[in-house]
Amino acid sequence: MTDSTVHVPAVAEQISASKPRRSKDVLWLVLPAALGVVAGFIWWLLAPGGLNLVSGNPDLANAANPGSWLPRDLVLAALMLLAGCLTGVMLDGKLNGDGAARRLAFALLGGALGAVFAWLIGLLAAQLLGPAPDPALGPGFGFTLRSYAVLVLWPAAIAFITFVLALFGVLSKKPVK
Repeated sequence: MTDSTVHVPAVAEQISASKPRRSKDVLWLVLPAALGVVAGFIWWLLAPGGLNLVSGNPDLANAANPGSWLPRDLVLAALMLLAGCLTGVMLDGKLNGDGAARRLAFALLGGALGAVFAWLIGLLAAQLLGPAPDPALGPGFGFTLRSYAVLVLWPAAIAFITFVLALFGVLSKKPVK
């Protein structure tokens, strides 16, 4: 006699076990994007043309002053590099096993979204909390970002830190005799 029993619950258990892991992987997309909101507000607080907490120079406090454009972009660049390095270091132990490529892709995409959110939230904070720009100067004078390449620094820092930490991990393993 043959027994035609089908073991469907074992397959269902595997699917339900991988579901929470995938939802945890999505956090690598959501958390950097949420951190971008915080970074945008910090950018406005620190940068010349915003509250100008970094320099305190009254000449740089005016957003229409061309001398404040480079320091403003550099403050956002520093925030992007810091956030990317922190994300890359947090991602270090998570790139082993199943879903490692997915976690890395989510972290890179989350970093890109975080950078765009930081830029937009900084501009929004300047419009809501800062002084009104002088309309006689035109739309290019005010709290803006002059170098859009700064937005690439967050995902680039994630990729670089991940590469360096993975390289150190491979080099630190002792060869098998």
